[in-house]
Amino acid sequence: MTNSRLRWTASAVSLLLLVTACGPQDEVANADGPGQPAASHPADAVVFQMTSVGGFGMPSALAGRIPSISVYGDGRVISQGPTILIYPGPALPNLQVHPIAPEDVSTLLESARAAGVDGAVDFGTPALADAPTTRFTVRGPNGTEQIDVPALTEAGDDAPGLTADQRAARTQLRAFVTSLTGDSGPLAPTKGDSAQPYVPTTLAGIAEPYTDEEGLGQPEVAWPGPTLPGEPLGTGNGPGCVTVTGDALRTLLADAAEITAAAPWTSDGKSWTVQLRPLLPEETSCGDLVANG
Repeated sequence: MTNSRLRWTASAVSLLLLVTACGPQDEVANADGPGQPAASHPADAVVFQMTSVGGFGMPSALAGRIPSISVYGDGRVISQGPTILIYPGPALPNLQVHPIAPEDVSTLLESARAAGVDGAVDFGTPALADAPTTRFTVRGPNGTEQIDVPALTEAGDDAPGLTADQRAARTQLRAFVTSLTGDSGPLAPTKGDSAQPYVPTTLAGIAEPYTDEEGLGQPEVAWPGPTLPGEPLGTGNGPGCVTVTGDALRTLLADAAEITAAAPWTSDGKSWTVQLRPLLPEETSCGDLVANG
């Protein structure tokens, strides 16, 4: 087990007590556009989010997807950090959090609307089967808007089923998305601040019966949370889901730091494959994950 694989989870365990002891902030003022008065957003309210929904994949993988970028009313940015190219991968995703200034929140919202994330632009639907949809959520003075763009990254400029105007709109939107992660973009950390591990107060475990089809021989680990598999996630015979908090979460984070995503978890005499999905500040239960599928 390398230090690089476990560095963020070790920090996460040490920070958990501090995070869970702190209550949420009430409100923070952000300007929503040029010439607009400062808008007051609750600290945990999503003001901008980009995530992937739908498409082809295993039900557990679809439900466990994490938004690429989430920006909150207090200026926190939660995003997915670098992925370690090993197999099996770490049991926990590398989520990071950093602050941005209120004026950068305003700039982000202005840029998003200028790129067409305001409901007024037709991005079309390319003729591309099984591709996921990129969902943008933007909070403004008139409420929260949600825009779905099918196959934004999968459909190239020559994808069938799109008009010239739709292709141009998609090109502009992709350029906006690319700009978000740049060193000088609106989501760059505030000077003097750097990204830290995101420490959840609640973690969802998406469970399915364990099978070692690849013969990896991973060591078993006792599941510290509620009995698996939990309640069905969505409808049909898909995976189950439970949420873990408090002392059980501390134990889970410590155990997960020592294993891979392929390790079986044991609960009530049975073995399970469990996808560990940290819940974001606006999420409270497994039900919040159903819409990802």
